[in-house]
Amino acid sequence: MAEHDLVIRNGTVIDGSGDERFHGDVAVSGGVVTEVGSVDGRGTREVDAAGRLVQPGFVDIHTHYDGQATWDSQLAPSSWHGVTTVVMGNCGVGFAPVRPSDHERLIQLMEGVEDIPGTALHEGLPWTWESFEEYLDVLDAIPHDIDLAAQLPHAALRLNVMGERATTLEPATPDEIAAMAEQARRAIAAGAIGFTTSRTLNHRSSLGENTPTLKAEFDELVGIAEAVGATGKGVLQMISDFIDVDAEFDLAVAMAERSGRPISISIGQDARRPDQWRRLMDGMSAATARGVTMRAQVAARPIGVLLGHLGTISPFVFSETYKKLRPLPIEVRVAELRRPEVRAAIIAESELDADSPILASRLIHRWSMMYLLGDPPVYEPDPSSRIDRVAARNGVSPLDVAYDALLERDGTAMLYIPFANYADENLDVVREMLLHPAAVPGLSDGGAHVGTICDVSFPTTLMQWWGRDRPEGRIPLETIVHKQARATALAVGMSDRGLLAPGMKADLNVIDFDAMTLHSPEIVGDLPAGGNRFLQRVTGIDHTFVAGVEIASNSESTGATPGRLVRSR
Repeated sequence: MAEHDLVIRNGTVIDGSGDERFHGDVAVSGGVVTEVGSVDGRGTREVDAAGRLVQPGFVDIHTHYDGQATWDSQLAPSSWHGVTTVVMGNCGVGFAPVRPSDHERLIQLMEGVEDIPGTALHEGLPWTWESFEEYLDVLDAIPHDIDLAAQLPHAALRLNVMGERATTLEPATPDEIAAMAEQARRAIAAGAIGFTTSRTLNHRSSLGENTPTLKAEFDELVGIAEAVGATGKGVLQMISDFIDVDAEFDLAVAMAERSGRPISISIGQDARRPDQWRRLMDGMSAATARGVTMRAQVAARPIGVLLGHLGTISPFVFSETYKKLRPLPIEVRVAELRRPEVRAAIIAESELDADSPILASRLIHRWSMMYLLGDPPVYEPDPSSRIDRVAARNGVSPLDVAYDALLERDGTAMLYIPFANYADENLDVVREMLLHPAAVPGLSDGGAHVGTICDVSFPTTLMQWWGRDRPEGRIPLETIVHKQARATALAVGMSDRGLLAPGMKADLNVIDFDAMTLHSPEIVGDLPAGGNRFLQRVTGIDHTFVAGVEIASNSESTGATPGRLVRSR
């Protein structure tokens, strides 16, 4: 008779501790790891991992599956990239707590901040909750392929307590702060794993309104943080423009110090202030050393947007001729785009002055930051391939270059604008961030930015680019796996995963590292109401197990749903 539910044999084990890899087996029973090393007993299922890496499942602490998790049992594409636990509710946006009269406002905010189609949210969200505790219960009742955890979003909380005054960015009164603090305490006690807030001008609703939390004052944020701390559990998360660096950093420190809870902050390199990130992360390390735990969530590559015929934006969206072609099927559209007279009209109509009042033109015609993405995608492109430089060499306009580039691969090719972490036109700064003692990988935004960004594949980039393909400055796989599995789990208080050791949760990946290949994003219309979203596949992740049950193989779901809601503990 079998002694184990599952035995993975003869693999190269990278256990998540950061220690050196070793050759061995992993046994699983009852959803937990029971043996690691040499396993004599047989398994009900046996997997031969010869020539493969065996490692813990990845924990992605920065996603936005808040809506998708209520209508979809499969949290793809995260589950395709070796991710076995996701944390959502980041950046202060989400769908609970909520009054029925505020459904539309929360949809508009999520649509604007996270680029999730409002039509999909209207169609998909069941709205069978009002309190955050009820929202957790709804999530708990839905089977999922991977584990998920939810954080309390400040924008929803503020709107729920303050009503219209929250949207006009008015200061909260002491009574309102007390009401928000009490709701936060109840949410954390019920299982929310944290509280999140946003203080960036980049976060606006689909109507262009600032996020309600933009100007929340010290007393409000510290008051809510202290209520979280009173439960003895939970974490804090914040994003800020850091225009006043000292004041914002002091606020984050105060939230963590007064609550006694860890705080993580989204960090990227701003080309206008290319060294500010280092000052912030060094400050986090210093604070942590004196007992105030602060972590920087950092990206695995540039943070950038995708432009193309199938996504939300392209360099030609202001052309009337192009607008008329947008509803056509892609094959019909491409045939039209290849006609010389159509090309001439679209390029002529797309010429915009440098001082154009159309704000979007500052992005979609930013030729000095734009590259062809390619397939397989290249996220550290050769500087010579920048669109403005290609145009100069060929004696044509950047619009001509972009037009031809987007017709490649039958119109599915994409252009890439890395607007953060790429000031020096290489990823050396990202390597430095990833290896900083204050850093944990984050910011994948899984489930969000479905028509403009596809960073959900950050964990795969860590493995493939940083662990194998980058010509210089590779990062040891032991470090990568530790950072993306164990360190991220501990950052959000999940001590039972991210490590292959007896008693740990049996979330595992079996990876054909030599064959691991990240493919170019593709558009799929599978959201509610037929909404489109970017999906990105990877081959080489042969098996992903959650609690010892296989849920995906090479970007194909098995249909199994062993995932559960992880509540704070």
